[in-house]
Amino acid sequence: MAYISSISTYVPPWGEAGQRVPGGDEDAVTMAVEAGRAALEAAGTGAVERVVLVSRDLPLLEGGNSAALLAGLGLPPDTDVVERLGGAPAALDAILTARPRTLVTAADLGPAGAGAVVVSSNGFTLRPVGRVTRSLPVQARSSNGVIHRYDDPRLLRERGLLASLDRLREPGNGLEGRPSAIAGAPFAQVRALCDGEPPRLPVLGASATVFALAALAERKEPAVLAAAEQASLTAAALDTSGGEPAHVRRLEPLARAVPTAQTTPGLDMPVSLAAYDRAFESKVGWKAARCESCGTLALPRRYRCRGCGAEGEWSLVPLPRRAVVYTTTTVHVPVPSLTTPYSLAVVQLDGTDVRVLARTTAVEPGSVSIGDTGRMTLRRVAVRSGVPDYGYAFWPDDVPAGREEEVR
Repeated sequence: MAYISSISTYVPPWGEAGQRVPGGDEDAVTMAVEAGRAALEAAGTGAVERVVLVSRDLPLLEGGNSAALLAGLGLPPDTDVVERLGGAPAALDAILTARPRTLVTAADLGPAGAGAVVVSSNGFTLRPVGRVTRSLPVQARSSNGVIHRYDDPRLLRERGLLASLDRLREPGNGLEGRPSAIAGAPFAQVRALCDGEPPRLPVLGASATVFALAALAERKEPAVLAAAEQASLTAAALDTSGGEPAHVRRLEPLARAVPTAQTTPGLDMPVSLAAYDRAFESKVGWKAARCESCGTLALPRRYRCRGCGAEGEWSLVPLPRRAVVYTTTTVHVPVPSLTTPYSLAVVQLDGTDVRVLARTTAVEPGSVSIGDTGRMTLRRVAVRSGVPDYGYAFWPDDVPAGREEEVR
């Protein structure tokens, strides 16, 4: 049994054909960080000593995503990280089996969304009901990345979801009656299979479990959640009557059309892993060097302090994530291997004399002005030689909010 103290959900601001799509600077890691930081705002980074990332869209299968994930979340580099491949049932299993002080994050690219849950020693309870693991690979993807689809929706419904629900309802298997919500299947299919009106979820993958948990927690009623993927199914019972209520934070801006852009053909810029290594802790962890003698901040780190002239005496300190635009420009000139147009801004970080050059995100190019306020958020700046290069972009406050709220 798990106790959940904080839940957060995130969807990108871009929509296409009725679904959310990731921005060109987003991937599973950046979306997991977006949701994870929102969950940690209520719980605090000190409440977490282990992180689990569940997704079928991990940017790197070899090379690791853990360091970027921890740096973006603001957690120590010695935090235990588990990267788990899977969909909605895997996410629910990860939450059910998590020990206290664990952050479980889940992210999907199509439809795009992410969610995070903090498992602690208090909060509402989530108890395992049953699990069915069966094989019906109507969609298969091997190590070469090629996706094979067996296009038979009726087979998937009859021998997948329905057969697994029936198996779970057999005596001794745990499930009685109908679930309150089913994550991982289209709303049109699950509506007739649930007890009452199920929540409408914007995603179908691993993060669907977190979106469903958030919706059921907001109802503040006992409920049963089922998580499905092809023919596998996990069910859990949710009880919000005992313990402290969970914080539910939703970052769900209104969907807008993807901005028109063009990518100019050309050779990609190769990665320099030496430069990558030098900049990683400061750039991805969002930290500045502070002079030990006079306290002057420098980003990037300098050898000689411009405040007092001391040399080599620096320590890294976290930077504020709130900022105001000092100046901005929009690049329209085609750049090989880059998508144009895009906007750049020099932003002044709150409470410091540090100014940073960053791209804008979550808004159309050219829509940011001098004096606009916003926050710095982790984004994928580029992919160089197959390696995601992460940095920070400026997210203005005037993005249409949609659902950006906290429920206790």
